[in-house]
Amino acid sequence: MQSDFFCRSSTIVARDLIGCSLTVGGVGGIIVETEAYEPDDPASHSYKGPTPRNTAMFGEAGRAYVYRSYGIHWCFNIVCLPASAVLIRAIEPVEGIDQMRQRRGLEPLRLLCSGPGRLCQALGIDLSLNGLPLDQEPMRILPATTQAAVAIGTRIGITRAVEQPWRFGLAGSPFLSRKL
Repeated sequence: MQSDFFCRSSTIVARDLIGCSLTVGGVGGIIVETEAYEPDDPASHSYKGPTPRNTAMFGEAGRAYVYRSYGIHWCFNIVCLPASAVLIRAIEPVEGIDQMRQRRGLEPLRLLCSGPGRLCQALGIDLSLNGLPLDQEPMRILPATTQAAVAIGTRIGITRAVEQPWRFGLAGSPFLSRKL
C-alpha cells in the first residue's frame, strides 16, 4: 500500500486496515484487530513529545513503529500522520502457519496471532524493523479484497483515555485478542 493511505488520521487508518493483508518475510495473514493512537491522546507514546523510543512515530507515514511492552513483548504499529500510529493487535493466520507455530511453540491456530505480543512473535517482528517502510521487503500490506464488517470498541491494556472507541475489529472473527 502506498504511503498516502497512511497519511490520514490513525482512527480512519485503523478502521480501514481491517481486512487488509500483512506479511513479514512472507509470513502473515488478514488484519482483524487494530487500535488507534493520536498525538493529543494521553495513552499514546507520542503524547509527551519525541523520545529515543518513539522517534519513528514522528517520522514518515507508512513506516513501522516497534517497541517492547513491559520489557517482554514486541508491539507492531504503523505510523500515520506525525505522532500518530495504529497498533496491530491481531491477524488471522494465512501464510507461513508452520513457521508461526514453530516461533510460538504452539498449535492452536486461533492463538497464534491473537494479541500484539503473540502477533510479533509469530511474524518474527522485533526492533530491527523499527522505522522501516511497509511497502518494501520484508514487510507488505495489501488492500482488502472485500469490504470488511467492522466492530468498534474501547482500547484495552491501557490506563489513560480508556473511554475512546478506537479499537476496531473484524466483526465475528475468532482471531481477535478479546471480543469487541
